[in-house]
Amino acid sequence: MMKKVAFCAVSGNGMSALAQIMLKKGYEVYGSDVSFDEGRDHANKKALTAAGIKLIPQDGSGITDDLEFLCVSSAIQDNNPDILAAKSKNIPIKKRSELLAELFHQYPYNIAVGGTSGKTTTTAMIGFILDRLGKKPCMIDGGMLRDYDTQVGLPNFIYNEGDICVAEADESDGSIRNYHPYIALINNISHDHVSLDELVAYFSDFAKHARHGIVVNADCPLASKLQHKNKFTFSICNKNADIFASDIVAEANGVRYKLDGKEFHLKLIGKFNVANALAAISACMMIGVDKFEAANALQEFTGIKRRLEIAGTNERNITLIDDFAHNASKIEASLSALKEYPGRLIVMYQSHKPFSARTTGEEDGVVFGKVLGKEDILLMPEIYMRDPVKDADISGADLVQFAVNNGVNAKFLETKDKVRDFILKNAKDGDRIVIMGARDNSLPDFSRQLLKDL
Repeated sequence: MMKKVAFCAVSGNGMSALAQIMLKKGYEVYGSDVSFDEGRDHANKKALTAAGIKLIPQDGSGITDDLEFLCVSSAIQDNNPDILAAKSKNIPIKKRSELLAELFHQYPYNIAVGGTSGKTTTTAMIGFILDRLGKKPCMIDGGMLRDYDTQVGLPNFIYNEGDICVAEADESDGSIRNYHPYIALINNISHDHVSLDELVAYFSDFAKHARHGIVVNADCPLASKLQHKNKFTFSICNKNADIFASDIVAEANGVRYKLDGKEFHLKLIGKFNVANALAAISACMMIGVDKFEAANALQEFTGIKRRLEIAGTNERNITLIDDFAHNASKIEASLSALKEYPGRLIVMYQSHKPFSARTTGEEDGVVFGKVLGKEDILLMPEIYMRDPVKDADISGADLVQFAVNNGVNAKFLETKDKVRDFILKNAKDGDRIVIMGARDNSLPDFSRQLLKDL
């Protein structure tokens, strides 16, 4: 008889990837999501149903006695009906990070990708390289791969029956310490989710647990200090790193760079994406892939959805860009890349949760002041997931004030609808409009509808 498992909050990027992997491994998979119950996330619902996942309401009714386990997102509260139903039936409950680590450790050559920024893109790059070179990887990511958009289901995984697994390792809840990978990759370490001291401790443990070696960013002061007997470094600034990219040039359709004198092109913008590419190439080198073959394969990589994704350009040459950035380092990387090109920026930034707004809001304000010019405009709606009673101490208005204090032309507009109205009235020919934020699955649709309205 086929084993049954269920996923609570199955529409999330990380959860849906695992649900689809379990389906590929022969399980009967059920999934619930409050967004489906409320009539949202239609595209995800359609894709997961097409893949073969059986959707159930998130009211506990689909949690049956014959389930092997219930997998839950870290965002789910203990009083969730599915969790209560599972506990009443003595069905084991696993966190997403626990199941991911279990699957990951089934493969002898496993690569765990960590870092405050860039890990989703780097994970996808590694999976793409290995897949294109016939290495048959299993890749589990937290973002949607543009190059695999035609596969049935959601394109946030690659599945092959090989002996290599590549996975994005999350540091936000400390679960990154649960990994004992063949190779541990650390892109960077900067303030996000928890204190900087805690993050350094998490990544130090992560590096120590690597069985074969570590790949670290020589340009990151904190990551470069991590130690292992087999340490491989990459850099876009330091020629003494084990692998170094030179002559980086921004182009209209991406970025060009040289690797040991040979020229390569990425279909992505920003120097930070060259660093991501070097990280991916380095990890592949550590399992025996030639660096030039890896770099050549990456020239066809088109990226991750919502990572500086161009939704389109209208007849007024107004370009709409959808981006996932949600902390200071990600915001700086994305906006710095866009500032390499001409045109005013109108940025809508929606902080994704009150905790992040409290802990990194002032840092975000500094970054906006550092990157945005006097002609640029920053717009912020209210914080996503904010409870007006429980979170009365913090608001999007506070975040706007942090930005204003750093010289930014910033405005607080309570709702996305008010942001939309402002942009429709104020957008000029040649503007780049950036819709930036995490968690809120309505942002891509908001971006595309705004482009149509313009």
